[in-house]
Amino acid sequence: MFLKLYKKLLKKHGKQNWWPISNQFKPAELEICLGTILTQNTSWKNVEKALTNLKKQGLLTAEDIIKTDTKKLEKAIKPSGFYKQKAQRLKTLCKFILTYKGDFYKQVKREELLSLKGVGKETADSILLYACNKPFFVIDTYTRRLLSFIGLIKGDEDYDKIQKLCESKLPKDIKLYQEFHALIVEEGKLSPQNSNRKVF
Repeated sequence: MFLKLYKKLLKKHGKQNWWPISNQFKPAELEICLGTILTQNTSWKNVEKALTNLKKQGLLTAEDIIKTDTKKLEKAIKPSGFYKQKAQRLKTLCKFILTYKGDFYKQVKREELLSLKGVGKETADSILLYACNKPFFVIDTYTRRLLSFIGLIKGDEDYDKIQKLCESKLPKDIKLYQEFHALIVEEGKLSPQNSNRKVF
């Protein structure tokens, strides 16, 4: 059923090729990490505005983010909302990346990310899946809502239970996880919040 759902979404929306990056940040994966923080409680359009401001300010590395004045950083990311909170979270994450013993993008573990203030399971798994290319299926509001609408879950299960279900029903394929999650988000953005409507 999960692969059938994936194929239906792919046919409906086409390939999403997520996570979108500009290749201006160094390394390119840093843009994904920043985006996972900025996207908390806001739309992607607002994240894009914040990322554009960071580029304009020349804040393109973890070191840049750490060293820049907090007020300047807050102003740059203001379009994403909760900018004071997110500025601190960006600095915390960037400091962790910069001081990580080993190759962060190859070696970081989920529990290490979860130990950071402001990094929950969805944020950690987004970093792992998209920036680190590790097979962690991301469960967000769109995923929970869609799977609930079509009867694959009740909707009140915890994050880990839904993630375990998804991963058990799909091949352990990183590209598939990335594309499937992106397609679910695309479907969720277009769908009205009506639990009685048909998804397709």
